[in-house]
Amino acid sequence: MTSMPGEVDFQNIYNSALGKSPFPYQKNLMMSPKWPDILEIPTGLGKTASVILAWIAKRLAGDPETPTRIVYVLPMRVLVEQTATCICEWINKLEQCHVLPKGRIRVHKLLGGDVDQEWDAWPSREAILVGTEDQLLSRALNRGFTMSRFRWPIHFGLLNNDALWVMDEIQLMGPGLSTSSQLEAFRRQIGTIGPCKSIWMSATLNKKWLETVDFKTFTDDLTSIKLEQADYAEKAVKKRLDARKTLAKAPFAPDDLRGFAKFLLEKHQKNTRTIVVLNRVRRAQDLYRQIKKKTGKPSPEICLIHSRFQAKDRERMLQNLLKTPSEDGTICIATQVIEAGVDVSCNLLITDLAPWASLVQRLGRLNRYGELETTEVYWVDLKEKKGWAYPYDEPSLKISRERLNRLNGKDVGPASLDAIKKEYLEEEKYPESATLRRKDLYELFDTTPDLSGNDVDISRFIRDSDDLSVMVFWRDLRKGEIPDSPIPGPSPEELCKAPIGDLFRFVEDKRTCWEWNHLENTWGRCTRPYPGSVLMIPVDEGGYDEQLGWTGKADHKPIPVEILKGAKKPEADDDEPLASAQNRPMSLEEHNAMVQKALKETCSALGKKLPQNWVPTLLEAARWHDAGKAHPVFQQFLKGAGIDTNSDSILAKGNPNGKRLERKGFRHELVSALAYLNEHRSGSNDESVNLAAYLVAAHHGKVRLSIRSMPHEEKPQKPGKRFARGVWEGDKLPQVNLGDGIYMKAWTVDLSLMELGYGKAGPSWVERMMSLLHSPELGPFRLAYLEAILRTADWEASNAGGEPIQ
Repeated sequence: MTSMPGEVDFQNIYNSALGKSPFPYQKNLMMSPKWPDILEIPTGLGKTASVILAWIAKRLAGDPETPTRIVYVLPMRVLVEQTATCICEWINKLEQCHVLPKGRIRVHKLLGGDVDQEWDAWPSREAILVGTEDQLLSRALNRGFTMSRFRWPIHFGLLNNDALWVMDEIQLMGPGLSTSSQLEAFRRQIGTIGPCKSIWMSATLNKKWLETVDFKTFTDDLTSIKLEQADYAEKAVKKRLDARKTLAKAPFAPDDLRGFAKFLLEKHQKNTRTIVVLNRVRRAQDLYRQIKKKTGKPSPEICLIHSRFQAKDRERMLQNLLKTPSEDGTICIATQVIEAGVDVSCNLLITDLAPWASLVQRLGRLNRYGELETTEVYWVDLKEKKGWAYPYDEPSLKISRERLNRLNGKDVGPASLDAIKKEYLEEEKYPESATLRRKDLYELFDTTPDLSGNDVDISRFIRDSDDLSVMVFWRDLRKGEIPDSPIPGPSPEELCKAPIGDLFRFVEDKRTCWEWNHLENTWGRCTRPYPGSVLMIPVDEGGYDEQLGWTGKADHKPIPVEILKGAKKPEADDDEPLASAQNRPMSLEEHNAMVQKALKETCSALGKKLPQNWVPTLLEAARWHDAGKAHPVFQQFLKGAGIDTNSDSILAKGNPNGKRLERKGFRHELVSALAYLNEHRSGSNDESVNLAAYLVAAHHGKVRLSIRSMPHEEKPQKPGKRFARGVWEGDKLPQVNLGDGIYMKAWTVDLSLMELGYGKAGPSWVERMMSLLHSPELGPFRLAYLEAILRTADWEASNAGGEPIQ
């Protein structure tokens, strides 16, 4: 069984990775010349494996329609580790069987904090990215949560070009589902570099959920893969679909947690696994405590799983759930995080009332493999009072209640539910949410903060307004202690999700938390949390318990996670992290040559995906990108550590030895872009000239669509002088050798481009950049991708060890 160029044995890929043959639908996915838009398969039948292994097979076969990166989107953070672990195991087995070259494909988890930065440094390398919709969609919107703002454009470029997006269990995505379909529409309309495609997966999927304002013109032509007759004939499929699950209403009042715990312990059986799925974290924590009170020794293993744990505690709880139950069995109290991605089966299921699509997913954890002759599921009705439906909407819960009442005493296994599937999908309406429009996308391309240092809030495009959160971590600080700036930022292992409402109350109660101020290069006291922000909390302020997760309570004192060796403080606006990357001083001419070499290698690796007419412009930008380092402010910065300051050589790299730039807010790349345009005035309306200028300015992610002064920067003493980003009108630069016989002439800085309208230097900077952004040949996605290519080439050259280029 082979397919496409490359003679790849698809059957062998499945046998090697999973030790079994693929189901017919999985064969169809691998063999199909085009990727489907929808994968509608019942729970427990290997959707994750099917799409990941199909992507690997098609990459090995050299399929031109299969992107370099696959982006696997999960609704909850708790699922990322398990899914990534499974994928790593499949890849390891493929490598051991010599089906896949060792090290060719790597798996990266996007969890926030000091994220794995290797994947975004190599645009041409194959990668599997696994993360939550918060992390991945925020990056696709150029506002990546819990990451350096200066890397936003790189992630925006790489995730919206040459990437296969896979949305798993879309019924849990909330507003993120609408955003995913709108982004797919914009990619099709505006254009990308390399193929970019979205696949939506679920056992309960209504195509109408994808009919957003811009994507509805495409929905009539969407293709899907479902189970076919050949799948139903498979013994393993039939066993799972025929699994028996008898429904009954729970006999206790929904708010009676003591009665709940008593009933649960009575129904739980030795040597088995029981799962309880509740709608709210606080309710799950309270039930967990009740059960702990009622159990003696010996007792079942009790684990609590929700989205508000640090990684170490979340992993411990998850492993307790997944391991074979002990003699007394395992009881898991979970929230809806368990609905997707967790491959586990239980003998008894108790669930809160939930939307029908969510209930179907929860039922998929009961007798998952059809291994038991019969099992029981109890549903807990909810009392209608203020906010009773949270985090869902009331109409969905009322529809589910009516349907559950009709099904009491009946089987609700996959085969029985499939018979009424059409009915419930027609009734189920996806909740309305904020819709991302093209105007929003173009506005988000500009990453410049406002004068207060704030950014456009994208949370409404990802989460419901009553489900907003921040990420917190703890440091060993005392109450009221002002942190020193060098305190490192968090690693992914430290971060804990917390509801934004709790943090508002935290601040209102005069409890201290800190946020990084990139303009002032310091930790500042947080007075108003915003969705997606990262906050540092002193250990003495409490808020976390290793058994319960985030509680917000002052008497719950966490144990600080050990800070990783080499951890650094977050980057500031005027930091120069690459200035001392080499182990020796390096001239601008030599560094430019190294960047151009790395850039040529990247362009060659990308091949036909990268339009060749842009390559000369990229190389031109590489030559000019650091010309602004000839500015006296930057040369003094580099030459201040034992290097002859009278030397005529212009350095690109040196050893500042912890020094900061003398002029606060100075950005050398702005000088580089202005210098380039100064020598190309005749090309003011030439798109390639403006593109090169943009790429030069944007190569650190700090100067992009606008040139304006910032509130923190140093101002010139002479009034009336234009100034922006630490650059002053009238600054003088010497002649500079850029390599290959090309020189930047000595010149005096002219900042007239920052003014609106047409001036002596031609169109304003904003007008030039807007023309690129709205160009049919470029647009936001392609523009960011080209930006990423140049920046990653600069990184590669800057970290090459300082050896002279051959």
